[in-house]
Amino acid sequence: MPISPNQGSTGGGTVVTITGTNLSGASAVRFGTKLATITANTPTSVTVTSPSGAGTVPVTVTTPGGTSNPLSFFYVGAPFKSNISPTSGVTAGGDTVTINGTGLSTATSVHFGAATATPTVISDAQLTVTAPAGAAAGPVGVSVTTAGGTNNGLTYTYVDGPTVTTLNPTSGPPTGGTAVTITGTGFTTTQSVTFAGVPAPFTVVNDTTLAVVSPPTPDGQPGPASVVVTTSGGTAAGDFTYVNGPGI
Repeated sequence: MPISPNQGSTGGGTVVTITGTNLSGASAVRFGTKLATITANTPTSVTVTSPSGAGTVPVTVTTPGGTSNPLSFFYVGAPFKSNISPTSGVTAGGDTVTINGTGLSTATSVHFGAATATPTVISDAQLTVTAPAGAAAGPVGVSVTTAGGTNNGLTYTYVDGPTVTTLNPTSGPPTGGTAVTITGTGFTTTQSVTFAGVPAPFTVVNDTTLAVVSPPTPDGQPGPASVVVTTSGGTAAGDFTYVNGPGI
């Protein structure tokens, strides 16, 4: 006589179906000593809502013909989440997020605000999940649903990708050292600025302005250089040209 699911929240409320034979007229279904609420009954099945409980309990069905053999039902506590990493990512989604805690082994879904994703359970203490797309930039609550219930308490922040509007000036000598102002959007979380792949020192003035100093070219030669701004929300690029100064 199977029982499905065979585990549920310690707080009760799990819909459980017991299948077998001669089950019509079921008058009682007990989880240990507690009665469950019968919601449906046929000759081959009984559907109930589990009562609250703890640990492993025997489940029996009582009909006019007697009481069945017991089946085991396992009560699972609500999950506890200790941290989330990373705590932010692109609004488009797609980043791999790790959640650590306890009671995560039966996790079936992770909610990022109103969006839902299916996790990969690593262990009872850890899971990973691909962040779904966010509705807009900004923080959202993160909750994990397991057989033991749902637990909130973590925050993930969606970040829009940057845009580069202008560079001023747009050229400088191959020796570097040119002070360049980059304007655009989404610069608050800037992690790096590169000129043709060479890292440049930068200062975040505000969300729309970066103060950058062009690095020297690796070979000391002039030529075009793509300027790439990388933030926690993604990357954006502009154009800079290394030019030789006049010679006399």
